[in-house]
Amino acid sequence: MNPANLFKHDTDTTNLAQGEVLFTQGEPGDCMYVLLEGSADIIVNQEVVERSTSGSLLGEMALIDNSPRAATVIAAEPCRLAKVDERRFNFIIQNNPFFAKHVMTVLVNRVRQMSQLRGTPTESLPNLMP
Repeated sequence: MNPANLFKHDTDTTNLAQGEVLFTQGEPGDCMYVLLEGSADIIVNQEVVERSTSGSLLGEMALIDNSPRAATVIAAEPCRLAKVDERRFNFIIQNNPFFAKHVMTVLVNRVRQMSQLRGTPTESLPNLMP
C-alpha cells in the first residue's frame, strides 16, 4: 500500500523547500504527514536514520499517543505533504483497515530499525502484550 495514493488529490498540502524543517525532535505533535512528493531525512539525536520518499508516513507516533516528536524531519529536496490530524486519521482507519495495518507495519519497522541502530535485538525488547 502506498498511502500517497489516498491523498494524491489533496489541494491543501504542506510544501517544504529543500532544507526546511517539518518538525523538530521533542516538540509537541498532534498530526502526522504523508509524503506525497520529494524526500525527507528523519533525524534522531542529530543522526540521519532514514531517508523517506513518496508514500512515507512522518510523525505518526505523536498522533497515536500524543507524545513529543521522536525525531526531526528535514526536506532533503522540495516536498509536498498531506497533513493528517486525529479526526482525519480516525476517519481513514475506520473506512480503510488496510491503512491502519500499514501504519502499524511502519511503526514495527521503525522500532526494529532503531533497535538495530542501538545494537538491541528486537527479541530482547520487553513483551508489551498481556
